[in-house]
Amino acid sequence: MHMLRWMIAAVAIAGPAVRAWSDEPEAARAKAPTRTKNVILVISDGLRWQEVFGGAEPSLISKKDGGVSDVDGLNRTFGQATPAERREALLPFITNVVAKQGRLFGDVGSESKVTNGMNFSYPGYNEVFAGFGDPRIDSNDDFPNPNVTVFEWLNNKGAFRDKVAAFGSWDRFTAILNRERSKLKIVACWEPPTGPNLTPQEKLLGDVIANTHRLWSDCAYDSFTFFAAHEHLKRERPRVMFVGFGETDEFAHAGQYDHYLRSANKFDQYVKTLWETVQSLPEYRDQTTIILTAYHGRGDAPVDWKSHGAKVKGAERIWIGVLGPDTPPSDGKPLPKADQNQIAATIAALLGEDYNAYQPKAGPVIPTVLAPAAVAE
Repeated sequence: MHMLRWMIAAVAIAGPAVRAWSDEPEAARAKAPTRTKNVILVISDGLRWQEVFGGAEPSLISKKDGGVSDVDGLNRTFGQATPAERREALLPFITNVVAKQGRLFGDVGSESKVTNGMNFSYPGYNEVFAGFGDPRIDSNDDFPNPNVTVFEWLNNKGAFRDKVAAFGSWDRFTAILNRERSKLKIVACWEPPTGPNLTPQEKLLGDVIANTHRLWSDCAYDSFTFFAAHEHLKRERPRVMFVGFGETDEFAHAGQYDHYLRSANKFDQYVKTLWETVQSLPEYRDQTTIILTAYHGRGDAPVDWKSHGAKVKGAERIWIGVLGPDTPPSDGKPLPKADQNQIAATIAALLGEDYNAYQPKAGPVIPTVLAPAAVAE
């Protein structure tokens, strides 16, 4: 019965598209030229909005509630006196570049939320990738996603065919992105880099992965995921890429706030490196948008920060960051609402494509991510 249930594929029903701007028809927006030619979506699994906007939470830099082994050392690194200082210490690139040169949604007053109501892994990733919550996806079981994601949809278009790639620490990405049906380039969990023309660095990485002790069987270390993705980016020049990190979720579930913070800090460094790399390459410079998010939130201190799910208060709260040539810098004013189900359509719109026309169940493009001037051209 379980297998039969997942043999039913989702059917896309054509319908009226949702407007990205109230004074501009969707058709005009979808066809409007954008400077963005490439999009990279980067997710840190379960990274809380509280740390993104306020840095390390002082009450969790403790042995009792945070499971921290070296409290004094962690305080010296991430326990500065004010939230602004702690935020900059933990996530300097997101704080000083993404939030200022781009848009960072999800702070108090501009809350970003999950819409699927389940607030855990597979349902959240499906919502990010397909643009809507699906009640049929109610577990993390290893079954092929019946929904066509924005990545698969783009990969079926001539301009993007074989130019879409996904790298993720969690082993379920092969199912969520439905590798067998979508034919996407996917490297997940402990899989080594594959394909012709691998660089010496990729071959070495494969050897290291094969000979490394594994703390989790279903989640690789984020450093392996990052370096595999980074090498592929430099070698193959994909137009659309997903990079999914998992350590923040693993360490939070384990109640290890020190490892959670250090993994979050590494995530910020990885994003910085990706941005600097695309800005150094002619094919990407000033033509690439990076979107950052977490596919679910977590509860509050002192206990629920370790958990998420439908019954955990606050686990529906997420954050979304956008940095790229079509996204105007923050003007300091409160941002409009931006939810998880809007990411798929936003990825497509930045590339000049209309995902809402294909999948009307998907949320609309995130307001203010595309500058009005780019829309009106």
